[in-house]
Amino acid sequence: MSFVPNTDADRQQMLEKIGVKSFDELITAIPQEVRLNKKLDLPEALSEYEVVRLLENYAKKNISIHSHVCFMGGGAYDHFTPSIVDSVINRPEFKTSYTPYQAEVSQGTLQAMYEYQSMICQLTGMDIANASLYDGGMATAEAVMLAAKKTKRKEIVFAGTVNPHYIQTANTISAGSNLVFKHIADKETGSCCLKKLQETVTDQTAAVVVQQPNFFGSLEDVIEIEKIAHANKALFIVFVNPITLGVLEAPGKYNADIVIGEGQSLGLPLNYGGPYLGIFACKNEFSRLMPGRVAGITKDLDGKRGFVLTLQTREQHIRREKATSNICSNQGLYMLAATVYMATMGREGIKEVAEQSMLKAHYLAEQISKIPGFSINNTPFFNEFHVNVPNECACEIVKKGVEEGILPGISTCNFEGVKKGLLIAVTEKRTKEEMDKLVAFLKKFGK
Repeated sequence: MSFVPNTDADRQQMLEKIGVKSFDELITAIPQEVRLNKKLDLPEALSEYEVVRLLENYAKKNISIHSHVCFMGGGAYDHFTPSIVDSVINRPEFKTSYTPYQAEVSQGTLQAMYEYQSMICQLTGMDIANASLYDGGMATAEAVMLAAKKTKRKEIVFAGTVNPHYIQTANTISAGSNLVFKHIADKETGSCCLKKLQETVTDQTAAVVVQQPNFFGSLEDVIEIEKIAHANKALFIVFVNPITLGVLEAPGKYNADIVIGEGQSLGLPLNYGGPYLGIFACKNEFSRLMPGRVAGITKDLDGKRGFVLTLQTREQHIRREKATSNICSNQGLYMLAATVYMATMGREGIKEVAEQSMLKAHYLAEQISKIPGFSINNTPFFNEFHVNVPNECACEIVKKGVEEGILPGISTCNFEGVKKGLLIAVTEKRTKEEMDKLVAFLKKFGK
């Protein structure tokens, strides 16, 4: 029998109540290319041993950082993770525990939340951080919705090229808020055009969002962008890769209102795309509008230190009309992984990872720019950069690279409204031999 017990009449009645005519109309927000438009092609029932063998054979077909040298980025980076991270998060009391949302949560879990929040505040220079969200896209969505609620405005301006996946996620999640997204980016460099930004930001703008470094890896003029945003009383939202803050100025130092980010680089595996970790921090004045939960520290009647859930602003805990979002949990296990990573690496460790990634990226970019037909955007960058390739053959370069044991980068041909080329990222793990191997490979495509 079907797993779903509802009859056709039941389903039709529910659809009518919702206000749509069919199930397909209900899921129109889900792109056709990611839908399963056929029946699941599953084999007959197998024994446990047979299932394990089958899945192992499937796994052998995967391409990973263990089989290929990785120069891919775009929000997920191949950093080294100290063994202590896996050692801690694989302990059964952490790995098997449910991420709780009630006040009776254990002291150990609350302390991990508190330590994570404290280190994120130190990294970002912000007053307060929550105990994490699900990923960078979710953090983007929550930030723009907070801005709209705070300012009672609907326009969101993206200054420079922000990762299209984050924007797409924010657009989907905030659909009910009727926000209007505007984009200000130079077609050639992907960076923000300050003059056009000045003309676009008005008293109807809820927030100006900038990714630092941007999707192309270029550094934006965040000082000037902040001035334009605040001159129009819009919130200034900065999306960060936390590793870059080992070298770059903390957003709190240049007056960011909200700092969001993708925490995958803080000791999380690539995992074929997730799950990852959403970072969310802000000024104190926005704490009551912040999504998720915040753990705090206090003393009990005997003067002993204790941890408590200080803030939970979802509808389960407060009146529904005052709820900030429907986020009722946080990325518990990977929040812990990031906490262990940051505590292990410390300030100097994160700084060294950032410096090595940056210096190696600049070496590689210099070598690639010498190849006939290849060029690099003439903008400052951190550890990721956009390469203009001959005949716009980035997809072909990626395909051929896989055959030679290299993941040469991300073809930006797959993103709408983004300049075509190859997006290359370098981390502290890449050796000179690996980078020289990539350069030798790319020379095959030179003019």
